[in-house]
Amino acid sequence: MLEIKCTDGYTLFSLISHLLINYKLQDYRVPIYLIVLGFFLLICSYLILNMHFLYTIDLVTVEWFSHHRTQKLNEISTILSFIGALPFVSFIITLCCFYAKLLKKYKKIMFICIGFFGSVTFAWILKFMISKSRPPEMYHLVEVFGSSFPSAHSAYAAAIGCLAIYTNMQSPKYRMILLCSVIWMIVMGVSRIYLGVHYPSDVLAGWGMSLVYVSVIYLIFIKLDSTKFFSFR
Repeated sequence: MLEIKCTDGYTLFSLISHLLINYKLQDYRVPIYLIVLGFFLLICSYLILNMHFLYTIDLVTVEWFSHHRTQKLNEISTILSFIGALPFVSFIITLCCFYAKLLKKYKKIMFICIGFFGSVTFAWILKFMISKSRPPEMYHLVEVFGSSFPSAHSAYAAAIGCLAIYTNMQSPKYRMILLCSVIWMIVMGVSRIYLGVHYPSDVLAGWGMSLVYVSVIYLIFIKLDSTKFFSFR
């Protein structure tokens, strides 16, 4: 039986490595793939921020979207900005928790709350710590608050996508849910660049952070209760 012991020097990376080495990989393909993808996106974001010839990609991409706007896309992106913001997303999360409560899935409620609100917390801590400037205001189509890095909307979208994927792994509609979750993450992230309020590196970081965090939380939960946690029968 695997025992996880935490020490002061126990980092997130070592925890992930410890989990991946000791679990049967064939049984945990989805979280492992998403963790690897998350780290890849974080590395890409880091490289864009710290390598001058890549950093120009950020502004060039924002400029390109600003030159290819249409009234219809403006309206759609503005709506996405509203439904992807924290108040509305928190409302949806609350409804999901109430539904899980009706089904007496209390561990699922814990997983949803820790997964989502943990992602929210990490996103805003990074915003305050890094304080990266947003794209020039002349590109903005919506009013925004806080710094640019990472994109909170992208982090929320990735967190919700992961939660939808992990809480429906036994569902007969799992593949459709997986596809919808991926589309939701991509559309929300791209819309933030289209609206001129985030750089691509911000979006990549938001996605990567939530993919890694929620996937690690999922692995921890199924380790603590692998026989009961995601029983939908």
